[in-house]
Amino acid sequence: MTRNIADIRRDYEGGRLEESRLPDRPMPLFDDWLALALDSEGEDGNTMTLATVDSQGLPHARVVLLKGSDERGLIFYSNYHSHKGSELANVPQAALVFWWPSLSRQVRVEGTVEQVSAAESDAYFASRPRASQLGAWVATQSVVIPDRNWLEEREARFEQAYEGQEIPRPIHWGGYRVVPEMVEFWQGQPSRLHDRIRYERRDDHWQRFRLAP
Repeated sequence: MTRNIADIRRDYEGGRLEESRLPDRPMPLFDDWLALALDSEGEDGNTMTLATVDSQGLPHARVVLLKGSDERGLIFYSNYHSHKGSELANVPQAALVFWWPSLSRQVRVEGTVEQVSAAESDAYFASRPRASQLGAWVATQSVVIPDRNWLEEREARFEQAYEGQEIPRPIHWGGYRVVPEMVEFWQGQPSRLHDRIRYERRDDHWQRFRLAP
């Protein structure tokens, strides 16, 4: 590497987070920020980092896609037999991070994780492109495979098996909901004096705090 990354600087600018204008619950604010992010970041607006821990307490993180949100929580879909699926089965807690550079905004979410209903998973699976539906059958996610040819041959077999038919949702594939216990909003500001507003759920009620940057 020829560039000194220690010398990289960026100025952050954004509207102030004024407590008097903030909602009592985090999800209405999250929905507003997400809508702006989808406009400014395009197809990357719903990307998020998902962090989990395994049965030995070791952390693991990867980027996944947000596919739904409401007052109950934030939804993503995956293979239940994947590494993250195994981790969530053992420790049903997770952290999410959204980073929207065009807006100088970050959102952190921490909470418990539950599987969504079979009906919700079925409905989302039916909305996916056919190639993505096939992919859910083809990919034995996180398992070591011999080479790319193995994957392509497996795809050809499933294409033949479901030719002319609707593709059902695999029982090992479906949705997870992260039920928030903490949501923190970070708005970049000049001179690194950023705005940080944290919501914490306590006894089924949300409390709001301002944090030092």
